[in-house]
Amino acid sequence: MKSLTVGALQLPTLGMNATRLEFYLKNAKERGARLILLGEYVLNHFFLELRSMPRSMVKEQSRKHLELLKKLADEYDVVFVAPLIRVRKKRFVKSIARVCAKKVRYYDQQILIPYPHWNEEAFFANPVAPLEDPFIFKVDGFKVAVMGGYELHFDPFWQAVDRHKADLVLLPTASTFGSHNRWRELIKSRAFIHGVYILRANRLGEYSDGENQWRFYGDSMLVDPDGNVEMMLEDRESMLVEPVEKERVKTHRKEWLFQTALRKRGAL
Repeated sequence: MKSLTVGALQLPTLGMNATRLEFYLKNAKERGARLILLGEYVLNHFFLELRSMPRSMVKEQSRKHLELLKKLADEYDVVFVAPLIRVRKKRFVKSIARVCAKKVRYYDQQILIPYPHWNEEAFFANPVAPLEDPFIFKVDGFKVAVMGGYELHFDPFWQAVDRHKADLVLLPTASTFGSHNRWRELIKSRAFIHGVYILRANRLGEYSDGENQWRFYGDSMLVDPDGNVEMMLEDRESMLVEPVEKERVKTHRKEWLFQTALRKRGAL
């Protein structure tokens, strides 16, 4: 049975020291992990903190972390998927990097949070434009899709997941304000409806804006194609390592035929 062992690192914003990452990578490699997901604002500070940081400092932080991930990807033979802040024309761009030993590819998040208290759309330079497919690539015969956490809510991304027959969706998040149950139910529902595994990595840490205390609560998880939570982390720094199986994806889609019904009607 074809399987792929995946990992989610549940961390607060990392400093420049490589020790913590190496500790987890050694453990993940011993357990056969080939793909490692990090949450949002782990390689960089939370976006509201970036307002008081020089662009040069943020750029250097991203550069050093990227070099570290490339080194670790080579040493441990893994693929990292990690949100990363880039600087483009003196403005910040919110991206997700797929990091292999010799190659880095980027996906720029297409829909950002636009709310008054959490307005990533206004802060970042990511364009508001017609939607494209999420980032899709292969690892050891598994088709993997990547989208920003907020993009989970929007159907066009999931239509692309169906169209490309992805096996696994990676979802880096920075969820807070006691939204545990909403996120759990959304992820389980998406996994079941689209017949995919979903691996979520949610960051830890706190931020105060003077009026509100933002507590990023973890709850990183792996959900199977039947919508069952295979493994969930709590609210402490930790790592999830679990296998995903292609046969589970195939079986779910044969049993429920959701995508088949859409293809018959020209909707995929």
